[in-house]
Amino acid sequence: MDAVRVSALRDRLAGTGWLESAGVFAGELRRSVSRRTAQGLLLVGTDRYEPWHLAAHLDDEAAWSGVPRLAPTLLRHQVPADAPAHLGHGLGRLAGARRGATVLVVAPTAAGAPLLERVHDARRAGATVLALDTGDHDLAGLAHERLAVPGAADEPFDLVQHLVSAAAGAAPRSRLPRWLTAPPATRW
Repeated sequence: MDAVRVSALRDRLAGTGWLESAGVFAGELRRSVSRRTAQGLLLVGTDRYEPWHLAAHLDDEAAWSGVPRLAPTLLRHQVPADAPAHLGHGLGRLAGARRGATVLVVAPTAAGAPLLERVHDARRAGATVLALDTGDHDLAGLAHERLAVPGAADEPFDLVQHLVSAAAGAAPRSRLPRWLTAPPATRW
């Protein structure tokens, strides 16, 4: 999605709360992968949904924003034998997720027990778990931060992914102007 379409989408969603929600979630994603101890971003979908589109946008945002750790490693439930190296990562990579790793689960449907177990193990090992889903309560219980798109059909769920990727690539706002404009302390 180009910048013009993202801008039009932002205009259309202004006042709905979705921009703010996506921004908060994206901010957590960016902070998680930008920490000094960050180990990378693992992106995983359900057994019926691979988040290719989000992976591509996050990869672009990583290059444009200067935050290379925002580029995800896409984990696949089934990896064909002839898959290229960058698409050859299976769910076994979740077993190696430790403190510093960020796991982003994208689930337009229920995540399913096998994936939930692996995500639970990664969280227990110290990984930060983020979830973009449509109301999976089991996944919500595992996520440190979550953005739920209730009852979303394909299009709204895809649009929210665009919002999240664009917001994750955007530079965080500085707090300095608020410090400069705050009233002076009356007493030290």
